Amino acid sequence: MPLALLALAIGAFGIGTTEFVIMGLLPQVAGDFGVSIPTAGLLVTGYALGVVIGAPLMTVLGTKVSRKRMLMVLMGLFIAGNLLSAVAPVFAVMLIGRVVASLAHGAFFGIGSVVAAELVAPQKKAGAIAMMFTGLTVANVIGVPLGTLIGQQIGWRVTFGIVAVLGVIGLAGIAKLVPEVPKPEGVHLRHELAAFKNAQVLLAMAMTVLGFGGVFAAITYIAPMMTHVAGFADGSVTWLLVLFGLGMVGGNLIGGKFADRALMPMLYVSLGALAVVLALFTLTAHNKIAAAVTIALIGALGFATVPPLQKRVLDQAHGAPTLASAVNIGAFNLGNALSAWLGGMVIAAGFGYTAPNWVGAVLAAAALLLAVLSAALERRDTRTGAAIASDAPATQPEPARH
Repeated sequence: MPLALLALAIGAFGIGTTEFVIMGLLPQVAGDFGVSIPTAGLLVTGYALGVVIGAPLMTVLGTKVSRKRMLMVLMGLFIAGNLLSAVAPVFAVMLIGRVVASLAHGAFFGIGSVVAAELVAPQKKAGAIAMMFTGLTVANVIGVPLGTLIGQQIGWRVTFGIVAVLGVIGLAGIAKLVPEVPKPEGVHLRHELAAFKNAQVLLAMAMTVLGFGGVFAAITYIAPMMTHVAGFADGSVTWLLVLFGLGMVGGNLIGGKFADRALMPMLYVSLGALAVVLALFTLTAHNKIAAAVTIALIGALGFATVPPLQKRVLDQAHGAPTLASAVNIGAFNLGNALSAWLGGMVIAAGFGYTAPNWVGAVLAAAALLLAVLSAALERRDTRTGAAIASDAPATQPEPARH
């Protein structure tokens, strides 16, 4: 794998840390600003919606700029947003900081996925994408637990200040290691937009929204669920997030490996198992050991869907994949926003801290149904194309002219 993938992974590490660290700090942030847990959950929803909006917006704005330079601009936005969150005097300002940082997220992973795929041979594309996303998953093993621990012991503002420093390191890595990848000739915004006419691209994005939304329905409220239901101490949330992160790392690498071999079967297995495990989490959340194992499984199964879904979009949007790739990252976060909101609603309605797990199970099951539908439509289109080709009259040679 090219060294440039390391630079992309470094940037992904910083972004992954700021995206997920808020979940372990929700009680502290809510207490400092005097808001409820569901209201503090808006920091997750707002970030996710910012990714949804920022993914296409920043990608379109960057069409006239080289991909390397655009990645550097995005890291600059990320740094600014986290600094604003660190010094926010009121909840609304922190929410604004989260949104500013989130504007970089979708375009970074979208453009980064395209760059990563172009750096390797065709049969290694999903693996290269997975390698970049390893930075995101490792953030959940190292960055998020450490950020949570620092936030609980010293203060959550210090955590976001450190995340801004991570952004500076990521920016330096991109500037040093990522090559100037030439933009494809003749590809304009209209070509990028044309990818959205493909039903398979839209189905893949819908799978992304629902499938990864299932993960966030449970994980957004992991801190109150584990402390109030399972009986863990506040400090144990850090190590539970390490387990989630380890699951993410393993699932991401496995998903990348098998997506290059059998993409759709990989989605069937991961989405189906995710739905089952999320449903079981409503029961296992009451036992410390069972809850810990379940959290790791949710991380593994959730991130096993990321490389195949991202590769599915790149394959179906071939020729002009940059905008579709970025929008699909936005789709991951649209699922995050939807599930965080739904999870907060069922908690606020009095169904308890385990209720979001049922929301997640339903979302993951719906994603599995879409995967089956997508494959069925693809088989139908393949048969139709073959039938048309076989019915076409053979080209007759022209008679010789004398």
